Amino acid sequence: MNEITITRNNHLIDPTLSIWGWEISVYLFLGGLVAGMMILSGYFLYRERHKQFITSCTVVPLIGIVLLSVGMFALFLDLEHKLYTWRMYTTFQPTSPMSWGAWILLLVYPAMFAMLLIKVPGFIPKKFTLLFKWSEYINNNKRVLQSIGIANMVVGSGLGIYTGVLLSSYGARPLWNSSILGILFLVSGLSTASALVHMIAKDKEESRLLARADNLFILFELLILGLFIINLLSSTQAHINAVKIILTGPYAAGFWVFVVGLGLVVPLLIQSLAVSHRIKHTAVAPILVIVGGLLLRFVIVNAGLLSHWTKVIGLE
Repeated sequence: MNEITITRNNHLIDPTLSIWGWEISVYLFLGGLVAGMMILSGYFLYRERHKQFITSCTVVPLIGIVLLSVGMFALFLDLEHKLYTWRMYTTFQPTSPMSWGAWILLLVYPAMFAMLLIKVPGFIPKKFTLLFKWSEYINNNKRVLQSIGIANMVVGSGLGIYTGVLLSSYGARPLWNSSILGILFLVSGLSTASALVHMIAKDKEESRLLARADNLFILFELLILGLFIINLLSSTQAHINAVKIILTGPYAAGFWVFVVGLGLVVPLLIQSLAVSHRIKHTAVAPILVIVGGLLLRFVIVNAGLLSHWTKVIGLE
């Protein structure tokens, strides 16, 4: 068996035993989750569900801002030259995925903040009269409301796809070198977002709607995951060796058991029974979907770091 030694921060790492790159995994997961939340809340706003007092589209933006900030902090921890991060925002490089991501993130916060103003959170003091005036203006203008909804759907889609493009742009890692990765992470983000909002939604009808939507997203995710694998298996020998890391290699158990089995197939079966009124809706399936979405990033990131153009890891 061929082996390679990887160094990070001047420390030797055994890639078959260590789970590293957790900061990027968490960032990609939270970025995809927030992207899905933006798309869902934007759609609900466009369909004027904000008129219902207990709709989730007035709560989701605040949760999204918090989660994305946590994800940004995780990304910051992974940066080698932290003090120079601000330079990303002084220029725009059209051919750089990182540059696109930095500027997309600049649009995410205003879009979510505009959504948040539809119903100003109760903990904000009344003395901030300007916020309440903006809220009143937004709620009295249907075109503005729909524009905010569309903006969240568009920016959310960009954020969700970017989380996959960020990896696929690294041609040195064959496992990541697939254009399907962006769509996979976008659909996974929609699935995890549907699961999360399904749990926190106070409106039972909205909760059931999100459960049905999540079932559809899981089916699409399984389909796209299958296409991702087929795409790599039908490519060069380096890509075949790379995908074998998750199919039969060091990360096979994590991929098949926790990502595919417990993260997709089992919650799909549970939620299918729930939406058909054969069993009650519980938090079990949504939690499995959310954990599965996180583990999908961990597996893809870590297995991708093991993949190499010339050496095979744990396959012989």
